[in-house]
Amino acid sequence: MTQRFEGTQDYVATEDLKVAVNAAVGLQRPLLVKGEPGTGKTVLAEEIAKSLNAPLITWHIKSTTKAQQGLYEYDAVARLRDSQLGDERVNNISNYIVRGKLWEAFQNDVRPVLLIDEIDKADIEFPNDLLLELDRMEFHVYETKETISARERPVVIITSNNEKELPDAFLRRCFFHYIKFPDTDTMRAIVDVHFPDIQKRLVNEAMAVFYELRDVPGLKKRPSTSELLDWIKLLMIEDIPLEALRSGDQKDLIPPLYGALLKNEQDVHMLERLAFLNRRENS
Repeated sequence: MTQRFEGTQDYVATEDLKVAVNAAVGLQRPLLVKGEPGTGKTVLAEEIAKSLNAPLITWHIKSTTKAQQGLYEYDAVARLRDSQLGDERVNNISNYIVRGKLWEAFQNDVRPVLLIDEIDKADIEFPNDLLLELDRMEFHVYETKETISARERPVVIITSNNEKELPDAFLRRCFFHYIKFPDTDTMRAIVDVHFPDIQKRLVNEAMAVFYELRDVPGLKKRPSTSELLDWIKLLMIEDIPLEALRSGDQKDLIPPLYGALLKNEQDVHMLERLAFLNRRENS
C-alpha cells in the first residue's frame, strides 16, 4: 500500500496528524491515538480506510472484553449441546471456533485497517495480552492445531480516552499521537466541512460561545467537537436568532439548546449559578 494519508474531504486532518498516520503505516506499527472524547479518534480510522481504499474492521472494546476474543473463541457449550442431539457437526471441532476481529483482519485478502477502539476500557492486562500477536501478526489455534498468519499486515489504529494508563511494554510497540483540541481556525474548517452553506456570523457567534463555555473553570465535562457540531445543527434547525446566543456583554450565561453541549447536571447547575450572579451584578 503506497498511498499516503492526506485527510479526506469529510475529515480535516492537521499536518502533525498526517505525519503520525503515515509514520505508523511506514513503520508498520500500531498507531495509538489519544485525545479528549469527541475529538474524532474513531472517525479517523474510518477516514484512513477511505483514504487508503482499504476495508475497515472495527473491534469495540468494553470493560468485559478479553484479548482472546479478538483472536477466536471455542464454543464448547454449543458442541456439547449438539453432541447430545446427535449432530454430526461435533466431529469437526472447527465448526465451533468463532473467529475474532484479528482473525478477520489477518485473513483479509486486501490490507485492511483494524480499529481497536477505546482500549483503555478493558482490563489493564488486555494490551499486554495482544503484544505477541500484534508483533508477529500471527497466532495459534490450539483446538485445531493451526497457525493463523496475516496475509497482509493490517494498518492498526488504537484509540484511548486516557481512562487508565497503558503498560510501558505496549506503548513501546506503538507510534503515539495525541489529538489536540482544535484551535479556532481548525474548528472553523471542521464546521465548514459539515455545514458548507452556513452563515459565517452564526459560526462566529456559536464558536465564541462554545470556547467561552469550555473555558469556564470547574466544568466536569467540557463540550467537544462532536457536541459543537450537534449544537450548530440544532441552531440551524430551530432557526435560533443570533441575538439569542449573546445577551449584551454578559458572559457565561447558559446558551439556548444547551443540552447538546452540557452532558451532566453538575455543569448545568454551576452555569445556572453563574448566570444568576451575572444578572445580579448587572442589575
